[in-house]
Amino acid sequence: MDSNTSQPLTEDQIHALVDGQLAAGELAALQARLAQDPDAQASVLKWQQQRDALRGLHQHVLDEPVPSVLRSAASQTAASQQELNQWWRWGGMAAGVMLAFGVGWFSHTAWQGDSPFRSPAAGLAKARAERDFVRQASFAHVVYSPETRHPVEVTAAEQEHLVQWLSKRVGKPLKVPNLASQGYELMGGRLLPGEAGARAQFMFQNTAGTRITLYLGALDTVPGGANSRETGFHFSTDGPIPSFYWIDQGFGYALAGPVPRDALMKLAEAVYRQL
Repeated sequence: MDSNTSQPLTEDQIHALVDGQLAAGELAALQARLAQDPDAQASVLKWQQQRDALRGLHQHVLDEPVPSVLRSAASQTAASQQELNQWWRWGGMAAGVMLAFGVGWFSHTAWQGDSPFRSPAAGLAKARAERDFVRQASFAHVVYSPETRHPVEVTAAEQEHLVQWLSKRVGKPLKVPNLASQGYELMGGRLLPGEAGARAQFMFQNTAGTRITLYLGALDTVPGGANSRETGFHFSTDGPIPSFYWIDQGFGYALAGPVPRDALMKLAEAVYRQL
């Protein structure tokens, strides 16, 4: 008898049996060992029951079609990544040309904080950080704004607590803009993860039920570099929902919502004036 057949099955092997992630030959070998291992047989049965119970609990979700907005977002993600990869390739070529023709002068000026020149790599990093930020704001809006029962973690009734909590987590004193004159009331907010730390989302709604979200948080920055400077208003459709965004001293703000561009810009300007 092969010594391997007498050894107890490991947890990884039991998981593989339950999940059906085995080739035919490997499956037959493990099943032969399973027949000699009563403890493993009990584990397989228990885990299969747990799996079936979980599937039954969420079967209605598994059977639902993927929402069109998420399909569109996935397509945009793939296209954006391909475009970004090409962008980085061309950026690397440009950096190589600059280094080849001006390495001595460039080393003296390009990395000075007060120089008008920026390295191509720094410019590309800045653009990538901004693009990622605004896309994350757009996706966060799409995920949470349709919620009926739990659109926010902390409601507007606890606004003081909400602002203190989110300010502490993002590492910057925050203010909630008052958009009542624009027809929007604060619903509340929530804490979200970000690449450079925690981020916050405030949600507003008008009497027609239209919701807009203000997403804010730190971006990955280089001290004294391009990312730390201010960025003016930009309109973006790079995501499932349009948004206006701006960057100020390494901190990003993005207002997203399913409203016309002019209306969204007026709302963004109102937010900017108050923050």
